[in-house]
Amino acid sequence: MLIDSFNRQVNYLRISVTERCNFRCQYCMPEKPFSWVPKEKILSFEALFSFVKVCIDEGINKVRITGGEPLLREDLHKFIRMIYDYKSDIDLAMTTNGYLLKNAALRLKNAGLQRINVSIDTLKPEVAYRIAQKDVLVQVLEGVNEALRVGLKVKINTVPMRGINEGEILDILEYCKVRDMPVRFIEYMENVHAQVDIKGMKSSELLAIIGSQYSFCDEGFDGHSPSHYYRLDDGYVFGIIEPYNDDFCSTCNRIRLTAEGLLIPCLYFDEAMSIKEAVEQGNIADAALILKEVVRTKPEKNRWGDADGEVSKRAFYETGG
Repeated sequence: MLIDSFNRQVNYLRISVTERCNFRCQYCMPEKPFSWVPKEKILSFEALFSFVKVCIDEGINKVRITGGEPLLREDLHKFIRMIYDYKSDIDLAMTTNGYLLKNAALRLKNAGLQRINVSIDTLKPEVAYRIAQKDVLVQVLEGVNEALRVGLKVKINTVPMRGINEGEILDILEYCKVRDMPVRFIEYMENVHAQVDIKGMKSSELLAIIGSQYSFCDEGFDGHSPSHYYRLDDGYVFGIIEPYNDDFCSTCNRIRLTAEGLLIPCLYFDEAMSIKEAVEQGNIADAALILKEVVRTKPEKNRWGDADGEVSKRAFYETGG
């Protein structure tokens, strides 16, 4: 069992298998050139899996595959299958932009993937183009339909932004509700890689918009999730993530691994330790020591709410958001 210095059990590993992405979203990396880290600098699936086994043996029971866009990593389903075959009852999930999902959904489900989160910030093609700088919406919606068809559980992530998609909050909620897909509205997280003129929306604004059409009750936090949940009168539950609060930090159970082997204790923090050399040399004992040290030094809370207004330098396309 992995216990940090604040007596929190860490049982959730998020793995970014690539920093590459086929979108250039305004709030993530709008100006990053379409390039990629040389193959020799990223961990092979075999090396990643050797570390995943260490993590599972130490008590990790939830793994989420992220990116960049994870479906750009060739043979991703084979990596998922490695994890599933090692521990079939592990909670296996993935976060994706959905663009390549239609042709991959069945293969992922058969490999052992159980759940996916898909980013949908708009239901209007022209707005999707403005956000992603690419014509993407039709492919994403088709990907969601196929994921539901093959039996994957689907959750939707939406970043509300003033002047961009603020008029679609109810439409997105209804789109998700009729398909029985939970939606999480994620307050925009300022970072140095994003478009400078983006203005996010706060939870109070979102709740006012939703409250104009629906009655709901406050369900609070559920377990280790950073989402604050609300339940409509008909039973449908939606969530809001408020990164500038740290209410959820007291129950945080996650660490993150980048494709290049950096093990990160908190999404905001730039501090990390590398497992690359250890796993590539087959030194599993050293990899286990690094894992325990990162867990031991996991911070008490994030820095989003720091009084000095510091903006994160962390590239979310490297850590999966």
